[in-house]
Amino acid sequence: MARPDTPVNLAEKLEKLEKLDAYWTPKTVMEVNGLELKVSRFKGEFVWHSHAEGDELFLVLRGTLTIELRDRDAVRLGPGEMFVVPKGVEHRPVTPEGCDVVLLDPEGALNTGDAGGALTRDAEWL
Repeated sequence: MARPDTPVNLAEKLEKLEKLDAYWTPKTVMEVNGLELKVSRFKGEFVWHSHAEGDELFLVLRGTLTIELRDRDAVRLGPGEMFVVPKGVEHRPVTPEGCDVVLLDPEGALNTGDAGGALTRDAEWL
């Protein structure tokens, strides 16, 4: 676990991420002010879910990501683009070709939020 006052090389973390075959399995890089900075690989369709504990930020590093939202039009993101899903908003990430993302979530937030199920993962440290 990285202490808040310890440098973290994000490029090295992303190299490790690229070697992983597991999709929808977030890896924590750092914690700050009750938030977890995570990296993950996505591919396919995730489950519809929401997060009651806080907002969720998605920053696309590689590939494209569509975030489907129940209450409005879907948002499509490419490399370098980011979007915040507000607390409590039901959403579903979709990426047929796959993408790599940075996530910012409240500490301890599950990737499947309130939905649970087979894709639920506790974020492990990378």
